[in-house]
Amino acid sequence: MSYSEKPKVSWGALVVVLAVAIFACIVIGVILIPKLINQNTPSSTVTGTEATPAPPKNAIAIEISSSNTKEDWMNAVVAQFNQEEHKAASGDVIFVTVKHVTSGGSQKAILDGKSLPVVWSPGDQSWVDEANRVWRDRNGKLLISEPCVQTVLAPIGFAMWRPMAEALGWPDKPISWDDIVQLSANPQGWESLGHPEWGQFKFGHTHPDYSNAGLLSMTALAYSTIGETSGLTADQVYSDAVVEAFRGVEQNTYHYGLQSRPLMQILAQRGPEYLHAVSTSEAETLKTNAEYASTMRYPLVFIFPSKGTFWSEQPYCILDGDWVSDDQKDAAKIFKDYLLEKKQQEMAITYYLRPVDTSIPLHAPLTIEGGTDPRVTTDTVPALESPSAEVSSAVKDVFHQTKKKSTIVMMLDTSGSMEGEKIKSAVASSVNFIGRLDPNDEIFLMVFSGDKDIYELGGGRAGDISEDLTNKLNGIYANGSTPLYDAVCQATQRIDTLKADHDTNNEKRLYGIVLLSDGQDTSSNNSENQMFNCLPSGESVEGTKLFTIAFGEDADADLMLRIANRTNGKTFTGDPATIESIYNAISAEQ
Repeated sequence: MSYSEKPKVSWGALVVVLAVAIFACIVIGVILIPKLINQNTPSSTVTGTEATPAPPKNAIAIEISSSNTKEDWMNAVVAQFNQEEHKAASGDVIFVTVKHVTSGGSQKAILDGKSLPVVWSPGDQSWVDEANRVWRDRNGKLLISEPCVQTVLAPIGFAMWRPMAEALGWPDKPISWDDIVQLSANPQGWESLGHPEWGQFKFGHTHPDYSNAGLLSMTALAYSTIGETSGLTADQVYSDAVVEAFRGVEQNTYHYGLQSRPLMQILAQRGPEYLHAVSTSEAETLKTNAEYASTMRYPLVFIFPSKGTFWSEQPYCILDGDWVSDDQKDAAKIFKDYLLEKKQQEMAITYYLRPVDTSIPLHAPLTIEGGTDPRVTTDTVPALESPSAEVSSAVKDVFHQTKKKSTIVMMLDTSGSMEGEKIKSAVASSVNFIGRLDPNDEIFLMVFSGDKDIYELGGGRAGDISEDLTNKLNGIYANGSTPLYDAVCQATQRIDTLKADHDTNNEKRLYGIVLLSDGQDTSSNNSENQMFNCLPSGESVEGTKLFTIAFGEDADADLMLRIANRTNGKTFTGDPATIESIYNAISAEQ
């Protein structure tokens, strides 16, 4: 199972299974989030991708689950360390491998026993504190007993197109979360700052359940609202003032993502007409400028929230799991010391990170010309205190309460080729998905098979109809041909009708179509070209996105990819054995 790796996020029409995943996401956060197909497997959102080969025989192997933000730096340091063949006290060579992960996804994978690293390095200490709380509840002891050390700094703030940031006063005028909230909620949008040509302010951010930048940026919003830099409590997060601040942002958030990098890629690809700003790290902002300089209309700049931000210190934590030997712990400490040596700390600047050793002077690419302000330090922008486990949970709660609700059309291929394990796994995933929806999300289930037969089995508010849809799903079976093109057109028409009703009532929602099919079109009235003409253009961030799942070896993966790309959706390929992984990946993105 894999999904395309183009910055253009191929989320297209997804499989029912995917639908399941996406819907779960919906309950969490936005519905269909076009994410670049940057990973090769949905499971990579949980366990990451390997940056180094398997360890040689007889070496002490140290596996590290490390946050994506410092991926390039960690790859360089690990390669250098392994080449130098450092040895433990026993005389055995130490060999380090690293998997690059989301902070939330890796936390869940470790707690569930699906990932067993020796070292875990999420973006912030708060992920560690929450993991320790859960581990102690389950096992009566801590997962990480020794203090974690800071490795590098990757401050969290906003990436914004330079002309827009300059309209707000960057780099000399302080810009805070308050300014972002006010601009997001202002019906005049950029006109209030003398730029009516830019329209309404369009903001995006990553999901706080999975992304370190997502969690910390929303926590920073809570801090900014109450006017403090430390001591944030869960009660304060649930206060009316903070809830309203969250609502002001979430009701005007146009795009979500699992990770900062894919979100930055779609920002760079689509340009200022698509999104104006996203919350992310300084490192991701500057890396995007470097990678897309030749194609972007304007460069991006990084804005430090002036009232305080998280400097994202990337803690290095050695686990106390029973899978970690004493030799591995000792070897992990040797690599920790290596990371903190001046040479490796200076190398971090090359990869858009700041050394924890503040005596090391900053230089290019950390410059005004590169897109950031090297004059900013913790003396000028205070470091916010990491949230406790209780505060993190409260931030996620308020995010879910205030985010836009979703309207989804699920299209399930029930043609004869889906017979057997395929239809069973697709149905089971769809049922699971529907059960995870927010009660106020909307779900409409359609199936297609036979001689141009396309049926809507039901739909409406998830809280009212989920049981009925589950019963109907459990009663379907595979039979007939595949009117794929007609199904896509009918689903698009259906969601256009729903959207028109919502627009009439001034109701803001996220719209997506999840398409699962295991074959090629065999019986449509519409041609392929006519089907593409049915699709939304994908030019507007407010448009419907199609998430597609090419299910099985016979599926038309290329067609599913093009459908997803056309609408800024995403595409996946899977089979009955991997469908749950796809679901997990999608739910993490929402």
